Amino acid sequence: MLRQGTLWGAPVAGGFYAVFPHNLMVSLFAPIFLFAVLALALGVRRFWRDVTPATSGAGLTTPAAAEATHAALRLKYLDGGHGEGCHNEDDAWTHERRRYHHLTFYGFMLCFAATSVATLYHYVFDWPAPYDLTTLPKLLGVIGGVSLAVGTAGLWRLNLRRHPDHGDAAQKPMDRGFIALLFLVSVTGLLLWLLGQTAAMPLMLAVHLGAVMALFLTLPYGKFAHGIFRTAALLRFAIEKRQPNRLGLGGE
Repeated sequence: MLRQGTLWGAPVAGGFYAVFPHNLMVSLFAPIFLFAVLALALGVRRFWRDVTPATSGAGLTTPAAAEATHAALRLKYLDGGHGEGCHNEDDAWTHERRRYHHLTFYGFMLCFAATSVATLYHYVFDWPAPYDLTTLPKLLGVIGGVSLAVGTAGLWRLNLRRHPDHGDAAQKPMDRGFIALLFLVSVTGLLLWLLGQTAAMPLMLAVHLGAVMALFLTLPYGKFAHGIFRTAALLRFAIEKRQPNRLGLGGE
């Protein structure tokens, strides 16, 4: 874009597609996204196969799936196991990590929903972008972007203040890298919306798409994967707790 002189001040009459044609964006992002989904699916399948022999081996049931889904969506186990929250910089209980995780997770899901709805609009209803603020893709994207930005900013602050005994120092680069990448995706997306009718739009579009591409490429290998594997572990736990207690011990 810089070589072609379109990085700044390019015509914006056609919106984003005047800079990056729709088919070009699909050809770039679809293979990488599908690869990330495949890599995560293969990883979870291997995890399931490895852990099942150490358990009862019982199969999935609807009640177990419902309980695991409920626990994952509520972030149940970020309440410290007693409802008072987790530690961070000292021994005081706090719900901050849970709240910021909620903002981050649901912000990400709203942004994903915005992209999914926009895809339906484009291919099913033949309503190409750009969309007005009052449309569903734009509303989902703006609300999700703000939530994601606030959530990741809060998690970054907590991570910087966390006591060394409350985490693994070797894990910090991966934690902070993922938080920073999510924050960059959300902020550049919001700036792209705000600057969409200015000469800065092509530059912001390039930066935003680059951040999204980096996120997709690292999904299976970065901190994002912990949410997928934790959900799988919750599912296995929900299955096992429904099996007969052969040891005769109480509790979960």
